[in-house]
Amino acid sequence: MQLHISFEGKRDLGGQLYRQLSEAIRSGRLADGQQLPPSRLLASQLGLSRKTVSDVYDRLGYEQLLLGKVGVGSFVQAPPAAPAPRPGGARLASSERVARWESMERPLVQGPRSEFARYAFIGGRATPALFPHDAWRRCVQAALRQERGERGNYGPVAGLPVLRTAIAGHAAFTRGIVCTPEQILVTNGAQQALSLLANTLLEPGDVVVVEEPGYPMARQLFGAMGAKVVGVEVDGEGMLVAQIPDGARLIYATPTHQFPLGMPMSMARRQALLARAGELGAVIIEDDYDSAFRYEGRPTDALQSMDRHGLVAHVGSFSKTMLPELRMGYVVLPAALVRAVQTVKHLTDWHTPTLMQLALARFIEDGHLLRHIRRCHEVYAGRRERLRHWFDGPLSPWFALVPTTAGFHVAALLREHVRLDIPQLLRRARLADVGLLSIAPFYHGTPRRHGLYLGYGAIDTLDIDAALGILLGIVQEMSPGTA
Repeated sequence: MQLHISFEGKRDLGGQLYRQLSEAIRSGRLADGQQLPPSRLLASQLGLSRKTVSDVYDRLGYEQLLLGKVGVGSFVQAPPAAPAPRPGGARLASSERVARWESMERPLVQGPRSEFARYAFIGGRATPALFPHDAWRRCVQAALRQERGERGNYGPVAGLPVLRTAIAGHAAFTRGIVCTPEQILVTNGAQQALSLLANTLLEPGDVVVVEEPGYPMARQLFGAMGAKVVGVEVDGEGMLVAQIPDGARLIYATPTHQFPLGMPMSMARRQALLARAGELGAVIIEDDYDSAFRYEGRPTDALQSMDRHGLVAHVGSFSKTMLPELRMGYVVLPAALVRAVQTVKHLTDWHTPTLMQLALARFIEDGHLLRHIRRCHEVYAGRRERLRHWFDGPLSPWFALVPTTAGFHVAALLREHVRLDIPQLLRRARLADVGLLSIAPFYHGTPRRHGLYLGYGAIDTLDIDAALGILLGIVQEMSPGTA
């Protein structure tokens, strides 16, 4: 018997073999009791090591999908059929609401690292190798010792005072934030900060303004709250403030590094946005997601530092500067919202884990965070220059980079006279092991422009030339007359 197994690329061959055999058994394509080839024979047929095949067989055996018989062989053991649903089950009173959540897309979900292309321009992800793991380990160990006498107690809803003080100092130093530690609320990532603000401020039917194109996670979150989400277009200076409708309760913006296009909001547009929010009494959520990395021009303070009406909620994250899996963020709240948002936080998850708070406070206080940012800045600046070399040079007949001064992603827009099928380009690039993302999913409506979103936090500098060389070859084949 010869099994039909096909591999994509040369990475994770054992994982690919496991997934294909598991799916074949669970779907019934391999019948219950059917004998599989000996591991030595299958390894020879597929060009794998015998150990790789044996490890896959052992894993399937552990999951009770294969039954090994000593001296005889390995046999398919079909999983038991799922129990039939009970007849006449009660219909959920909230079934429509459940169905709405089930049908909702989950944007920007990233699979396991094994599924990434070799050259992956992933947005929002830093290079783990740059992180000072030893320094962080010492901070966690110190936090464990410090927490020893406090075990068994819940922490403060807003966050530990030592961390709130450290964040207030860091935000003032790096972003010009004007606040007291009492205005800081520690959150489980920036996304929780958005959720807390939405729960505090919105009723069904309220108007929320977001940028178009913009961050889809925020747009869907506000829509899930029952809000009427209105997209306001952006130009080279940021959000077109004049388009903000009357009655808006909440305005979501990324002034320092517009997501996903990347341009900074001009000073005149910032002043206009603050004035318009003052007229409406609308709260502005300033999502300051990756402004720690700035490459040119005079540093621009946060929008919050210009706020004279007490309407800006400044949301910050440590996912981009440190590691996403830590899930550490914060929001600097206007004084009028402090008590209410703390109550929402208390009712939803009480508080963020105190061990990580203690470790992060020490990491900031000991200077590790600023040193890590400076080190990353040098690396990211080099990667940014390689991207600019390609898109200002060989790829410039097809694409134009959006000018940006901060962050670690760029947008390359198709030039208006160029006709290029971006979805087909992405598919062909993926077959060549280059992972790219279109800017189209960041539009709420029909995209006005087309192009590429290129994150360079997780791709090695030397790989950028190889990847964009492949991209150039594909583009030349698809649009040979443009150059």
